[in-house]
Amino acid sequence: MMNGTDWLVILAGLAAIAWVNWYFFLAGRSATPALAGASGGSGSQEQTITVDGGYSPAVVRVKAGRPVRLVFDRKDSGSCSEEVVFPDFGIRRFLPTGKKTIVELTPPKAGRYDFTCGMSMLRGALVAED
Repeated sequence: MMNGTDWLVILAGLAAIAWVNWYFFLAGRSATPALAGASGGSGSQEQTITVDGGYSPAVVRVKAGRPVRLVFDRKDSGSCSEEVVFPDFGIRRFLPTGKKTIVELTPPKAGRYDFTCGMSMLRGALVAED
């Protein structure tokens, strides 16, 4: 027979599970536009992404057909964040803690290009626009 404390623990556990699912899969992330690189007009677009329990910013807006330079600055040491994967581009990079890692790519057309950690728990997106 369950008493009041048992029900409280069960409800707290369910609330924690719901929050984790909402945070990692459903929470809205505002898009941050990438900055034009130092090379000028047709140069690459650049954005620094901090990796610390997630990606910040988690969504980066860029122009389609132009080179993109993403600088991943990993702050945490969790095993989940040690790799970033861009499946649409066949890119998989190791991210050493305390160092910046550059990922360069060019989105061929407008659309959403997701990126994740190696375990697919941390998620971000590159949104290419015309």
